[in-house]
Amino acid sequence: MHAATAALKADAGPSVVEIDVNGTLVLCDRVGVLWLPASRALVVSDLHLEKGAAFARRGMLLPPYDTAATLIRLGGAIARYDPRLVICLGDSFHDRGGSEYLPDPYRQDLRALQRGRDWAWIEGNHDPEKPVGLDGAWYSELHLETLVFRHEPQRGAADGEIAGHLHPAARVVRRGKGVRRPCFASDGKRVVMPAFGSTTGGLELRHPAMRGLFEQSALIAHLLGSKRIYSVAFNRMNG
Repeated sequence: MHAATAALKADAGPSVVEIDVNGTLVLCDRVGVLWLPASRALVVSDLHLEKGAAFARRGMLLPPYDTAATLIRLGGAIARYDPRLVICLGDSFHDRGGSEYLPDPYRQDLRALQRGRDWAWIEGNHDPEKPVGLDGAWYSELHLETLVFRHEPQRGAADGEIAGHLHPAARVVRRGKGVRRPCFASDGKRVVMPAFGSTTGGLELRHPAMRGLFEQSALIAHLLGSKRIYSVAFNRMNG
């Protein structure tokens, strides 16, 4: 086990949860990143950088702070794990022009995060082309250990798939009170990751778009809390 991983497990407690996916050990972190200890790979999905700017170009004004907030959080995760490889699972930018028009201060921040490590951009539906002016390799999908990384989950058997796109969220009701949080969704065969971007929404696990992706009897939602991660079996959820 890498020393950083051992130290992390010692002091993080319930802020991470270990799961086995198709024979590979991965850690789900409450900040919304996935960590592969053996490969020292950090996985993040759906950054949706420059979403505010994309809306502004269409005449719809949103607060212009989403990119800065997302990069700060991403920088914190990278500092914590010191990955050899960062995998961005698509929709890293909110539209085709996001990387081209990325303001220079944000571009420099992102390039600083890339420095000294490998970086993999996965093709997304929002950003189907390689980012402009940034380092990193471009893939439609990437294979590592027993896993395959792609943006959109495939229907049917997809053992070892790590995907994003759907922004999963789960709602849990206890004693008449409900809480809804982004989550990792996994049945041990695949994982659908929560969106990491600061202004992204989510689809609940009961949404029709989720049908057929998981074996429901084995499906667990790992909800992102403010201080810890909460693992709840799908068949124990209400509402």
